Amino acid sequence: MTDRIPAWLLAVAAIITVQCGAALATSQFETLGPAGTAWLRLTFGALIFVLIGRPTLSEYFRRDLQFAVILGVVSGLMTVAFLCALQRLPLGTAVAIEFLGPLGVGVARAHSRKALIWPIMAFLGVVAITQPWTGQIDLIGVLFACLAGAGWGTYILLTQRIGDVFSGLKGLAITIPIAAVVAGFIGLPQAWGHITIPVLAISLGLALMMPVIPFALELMALRRLSAASFGTLMALEPAFGTLWGILLLHQVPDLLQVAGVALVVCAGIGAERTGHRQQPDVLAPQIT
Repeated sequence: MTDRIPAWLLAVAAIITVQCGAALATSQFETLGPAGTAWLRLTFGALIFVLIGRPTLSEYFRRDLQFAVILGVVSGLMTVAFLCALQRLPLGTAVAIEFLGPLGVGVARAHSRKALIWPIMAFLGVVAITQPWTGQIDLIGVLFACLAGAGWGTYILLTQRIGDVFSGLKGLAITIPIAAVVAGFIGLPQAWGHITIPVLAISLGLALMMPVIPFALELMALRRLSAASFGTLMALEPAFGTLWGILLLHQVPDLLQVAGVALVVCAGIGAERTGHRQQPDVLAPQIT
C-alpha cells in the first residue's frame, strides 16, 4: 500500500514529524535533561518496534545483524547529541548544522556533475541560516550538532542497507532497542529520580513522533531513493525546524535566514525530481 505513496512524500512527512517532536521535546529538558529525554523516547520507541516487528535474529545473515547493531549505536548517539545541541541552539540553527552530515552524503554519492548543484545550493542555505560570521553561536552546541550530523550521515547509509535487507520494520525492532541502551548510559543518570506518570505519558507521545513514525517513514522512503537523493532531500529539515521553532518556541529568524530556508527548500525539491532509484537486487534474509 505504501508503494503507492511517492517516496519523497514519505520523507517529507518524516521531516515534519521529527521537527515538531524536537520542538515539543524541549519541554522535558528542565525535568529530564536532553539525554534523559532522548533515552525515554528511544525506550518507548524500542518497545513499540519490538511489539510490531517481532524480529527473529536467526533469520538473518550475521553481517546484516552487525549492520543493525552499528546502526543502533549510531542512532542512539545521534539522538542524544542532537538534543544536547537543541538545549543550546535554536531549533532551525541546530538542524541546519546537523544537515552538514547528509549534505556530505549527497556530495559523495552524486553520480553526475549536474546533481552537485543541489548540495551546493543547500550548503549556501545552511550558511545563511547559521550566519557563522556573527560570532554569537554557542560553540559547545555547534559541536553537539556536528556530532549529530556525522551520525546522521552514517545513519542514512546504514539505514538504506537495513531497509533493503530486512522486511517490514524488523530492522528497526533490532536497532532501536540498541539505541535506547546506548542512550541510557548517558540519559539514565540525568532522568533518575524525575520519572513520574505524567513524564512517562509525555515521553510515550514524543516517542511516536520520534523515533517511531519518522524512522518507519524514512525506512520506506530509503527503499526507493538513492542515498545521495535522500540526503539532499533532507535539506528540508532546516526549513521545517525553523517553522516549528517559530510556531512553538517563538524563535523568529531574520530575513537572511529566511532566504537560507528558501535555498534549502529549492535544493530539496531538485533532489526529489532526480532522486528515485530502482528496487535493488539484494541478498534475501537467510531462513534457517
